[in-house]
Amino acid sequence: MARTVPPAAPPPPPGPPSARGSLSFHRAYLRSPLGLLRLGQLALGAAFWVTVAAHKYEGAAHFALFAAVLVWLLTLALFGLSLLGRWALVPWLGSRWLLTNLVHDLALGVGLYAAATGIMGYKAGRKSYCNLPGYSQHCLYGAYLSASICGGIAACLYLFSGLYCLSRRCRDQRDII
Repeated sequence: MARTVPPAAPPPPPGPPSARGSLSFHRAYLRSPLGLLRLGQLALGAAFWVTVAAHKYEGAAHFALFAAVLVWLLTLALFGLSLLGRWALVPWLGSRWLLTNLVHDLALGVGLYAAATGIMGYKAGRKSYCNLPGYSQHCLYGAYLSASICGGIAACLYLFSGLYCLSRRCRDQRDII
């Protein structure tokens, strides 16, 4: 009886540095389009929620602040794990890191920032009267408008990074770089 040899397993796709090695930056990620987009998302996201949190807010602005902080924290986690090359340590999602980034960018990033931008734009429109000369009360128009602009640009950056991840996925690439 002849023994059959099982077929050789294909080599694993290029991925993060070993999970047990020394902790170092994944410089290729930092120079990649996704890494640069993440830096912009973190900067604009922080500008959005700091602007809203630093001023008096009420009503739907609570949701806008919650959405911005949630997406910002998740983006910070994705950025940190990708920068350190440690996404393989995340259970279930680590093996699907490109798909995880894609869903985060298009569903959470674009969706929640678009909603938050709409809320803050609406609130800015409601406060536009306070730009009149001679108005002596505290005016929130500038803060709401600034937050709305930062949120809109952040939503566009999330759209760009989501499309970048989608294009890599459509080309059968499994890595984020």
